[in-house]
Amino acid sequence: MLWIATQDDKSLINAKEITVDGKKIEGVMGSVSMAHWSKNLGKYESNERAIEILNEIFVKIEESNGFSVTYTMPEK
Repeated sequence: MLWIATQDDKSLINAKEITVDGKKIEGVMGSVSMAHWSKNLGKYESNERAIEILNEIFVKIEESNGFSVTYTMPEK
């Protein structure tokens, strides 16, 4: 289970999938057939920075030895 606090600190979501879309990072919370529900987790100065953050999330998941992982999206 992956819990992520959004960049604006207004939401905490249980993300099933994390994607980079240009400068934005989105978290998919659920899906049915071809539709999915997602939320913007953060927006950064470049696509490269967004990918760096995605990699940070990946490392946090890899290093976790528990059932639940939490991550707070950085401000910049």
